[in-house]
Amino acid sequence: MPEMIGYIAATLTTASFLPQAILTIKTKDTESLSLSMYSLFTLGVFCWLVYGVCILDKAIIFANAITLVLAASILSFKIYNVLFKKG
Repeated sequence: MPEMIGYIAATLTTASFLPQAILTIKTKDTESLSLSMYSLFTLGVFCWLVYGVCILDKAIIFANAITLVLAASILSFKIYNVLFKKG
């Protein structure tokens, strides 16, 4: 039962991140996003992924691997826009 709750939580939290990720990837507009917030968030997700690997928790690994890819994509767009554009 706890593992099932972990998978439900992983699915819900990852799915909640999808609309922002899809919108940002589609429009490449990051003006309203905080560089420091996305930097810290991406680092935090990476740490959760490492933690999940260390304790061999598939739900934590699954959710954070997907979220890391999405967060890193958004962060990449934000860094590009800060360096080469305004915002």
